[in-house]
Amino acid sequence: MLKLYHLPISFNSRRVWITLLEKGLSFESVPMKLNGDQLTPEFLALNPFHHIPVLVDDRFSLFESLAILDYLEAKYPHPSLVPSDPQKLGTVKMINLVTLNELLPAITPFLRQSMGFITLDESAKNKAQEKTATVLNLFEKTIGDRSYLVGQTLTLADIVAGTLVELLPQIGLSLSAYPQLTAWIEQLSQRPSWQETEPQPEQIAEFQETMKKMMDQRVS
Repeated sequence: MLKLYHLPISFNSRRVWITLLEKGLSFESVPMKLNGDQLTPEFLALNPFHHIPVLVDDRFSLFESLAILDYLEAKYPHPSLVPSDPQKLGTVKMINLVTLNELLPAITPFLRQSMGFITLDESAKNKAQEKTATVLNLFEKTIGDRSYLVGQTLTLADIVAGTLVELLPQIGLSLSAYPQLTAWIEQLSQRPSWQETEPQPEQIAEFQETMKKMMDQRVS
């Protein structure tokens, strides 16, 4: 059976979790905490970089969330979460990489501020907002009048981008200028997989407290 080692509050973990649910796959969920779970010899044997998530399939283990998604799609192609059309497939891959390589770095200052680690000055805030807007404008243009980012059915692009974009209002980045993306996020939030994996307030509070303790230990 598949086994998923994951941090439920993590968007990196959540995209794999949602994909497993959308494909209707049976798997063992192994929730982890950043209190040392990721540093045990057993976990380091699966991932020497101690990153989460990790997927184990019998004796095969895999880390890096995008690699896991590609593996799941290749081994369990039904229902498919990638288009067969080359241009649409390329668009899915592009959106996934833009999300990780452009959007995530752009919003990281706001994520850190939301957890109380830093306070952004106006210059840093404006710079982060501009970088974020570049990505959101691309996504708004890409979705057009469709239901999903790449066509009329859910793809990995929606899962990868959606689990990050939906966080933006919570960390002080409004989606009010992006009506298509706002409707898209609302539609995603109605899916059972989205609702099942939605981080709970107590999980968020526990995570923030853990991260604060980790930061305090580094400072001291």
